[in-house]
Amino acid sequence: MSETAVMAQDEAGAIGPGRLVLVVGPSGAGKDTLLRLAQAACSDDPNTVFPRRIVTRASSADEDNVAVSPDEFRRSREHGDFAVHWEAHGHSYALPSDINDDIRAGRAVVANVSRTVIAALRHAYANVVVVAITAPPEVLAQRLAARARQSDGNIAERLSRSVDDASAHADITIVNAGSAEHHSRQLVSVIRNEGRQE
Repeated sequence: MSETAVMAQDEAGAIGPGRLVLVVGPSGAGKDTLLRLAQAACSDDPNTVFPRRIVTRASSADEDNVAVSPDEFRRSREHGDFAVHWEAHGHSYALPSDINDDIRAGRAVVANVSRTVIAALRHAYANVVVVAITAPPEVLAQRLAARARQSDGNIAERLSRSVDDASAHADITIVNAGSAEHHSRQLVSVIRNEGRQE
């Protein structure tokens, strides 16, 4: 799996002053569900932005991605339309470049990304918070099996995937094994910078 991050820094250094809240975790952890609930809870806050990812596969019920063809993705990448892009599990993913304007305006930008791009994002942005959403292995396996999304590929391989880079370590971890509403409130608390939620 090759991963690529491409983003522009301001001439003065890392992009700020807004916060970039990166949601990461294994497949089946429930990231999209918690993000959807958190977005609904923050819907009246103009200073919190949930950008739609650009992805070269169809969205699932819990995702709000922009599905594009590989050719469309390549053209957008070459045109400079992405703040960051990466490859994972045979698909291409990106966040739109307008998140940089939101962060420069002091907003919180919340996005689901691959753990492998965290180091580059920590370098490019001044205020990065990494939230790991996880669950016990048996729960992850059950969720992936129930989802039965063909693009998930080999479930065992997805569950065994790890990233050893220290910069990919989370600032906050949410073990999503209980009520999605409870865990989404934990995520909202992090987004609103209300203190650490372990």
